[in-house]
Amino acid sequence: AGREHILRLIGSLWKSLGWLTAFSIAMGFLETSVVVYLRELFYPGGFEFPLAPVTGKIAVTEFWREAATIIMLLGAGYMTGKNRTQKFVLFLYCFAVWDIFYYVFLYVLLGWPESLFTWDILFLIPVPWVGPVLAPCLVAGAMIVFAVLTLIAQFKGKNGKTNGYEKLLLISGCGVVLYSFMWDYFQFVKQHPKAQGMWTLSSSSDLFSEAAGYVPQHFNWGVFSTGFLLIVTGLGLFSWRMFRKRPIV
Repeated sequence: AGREHILRLIGSLWKSLGWLTAFSIAMGFLETSVVVYLRELFYPGGFEFPLAPVTGKIAVTEFWREAATIIMLLGAGYMTGKNRTQKFVLFLYCFAVWDIFYYVFLYVLLGWPESLFTWDILFLIPVPWVGPVLAPCLVAGAMIVFAVLTLIAQFKGKNGKTNGYEKLLLISGCGVVLYSFMWDYFQFVKQHPKAQGMWTLSSSSDLFSEAAGYVPQHFNWGVFSTGFLLIVTGLGLFSWRMFRKRPIV
C-alpha cells in the first residue's frame, strides 16, 4: 500500500510538472540564446565588468523581453494550476527551472560561468542586481522545493497554503535576498554620486551609462544568508505543519 501510494504521488507530480519542466527548460535555452547574441554585440571578448552601455533601442527591447518572459512563465503556471495556490507555486517552479537551465545552457554553449562563484548581472531595473551564480541558484532550488511541497500537500488533501507567520518569513527573506543582490551597487553609489540616476523607459541616456566603471567588489554573503535562512525557516515550518503526523488521542 505504501509503495502504491508513493507511485501514485510520483504520477501526480509528473502529471503536473512534466510538460511544465520541458517548457521551462526550453525557455531557459531561449533566454540563453538571446544572451549569446547580446554578448556578441556588447562583449565580443567575453563577458566581464564593467558593464558596457546599452543603446536605448536595445535597452527598451531588453526591458520588454524580460517582462514578456515573466508573463509567459506566469501564464504557464496560471493555465496549469487548478487553484490559486497551485497557479502561484507552479509559476515559481517554472521560474526556478528556467533560471537554473539558463546557466546550464550558458555553460554548454559558452563555457561560462567558470564556477558557481562567478559574478553575473541578474537583473537590470531599477539598478543592476549582481551576485555570484550560486546565489540565484540557491533561491531557485528553494522555489522548487516550495512548489513540490505545496503540490504534495494538496495531493494529500491539505490546502497547501502558508499561514501568516510562514508568509512573513518567506516574504521578509525574499526582501533581504533581493537587497543582497543590490548591496554592492549601493556601495558603489556611495562613492560615485553620479551613479544615483536610474534608467527608465523614457531615459535619453544609454542603459548602464550611470554605472560606468562599476566592477563588483564584494557580495554580502551575510545579508544573503540571513534572507535565505528566513526562507528556509519558513519552508521548514510550512513542511512540518503540512506533513506532521497528529497524535492519536
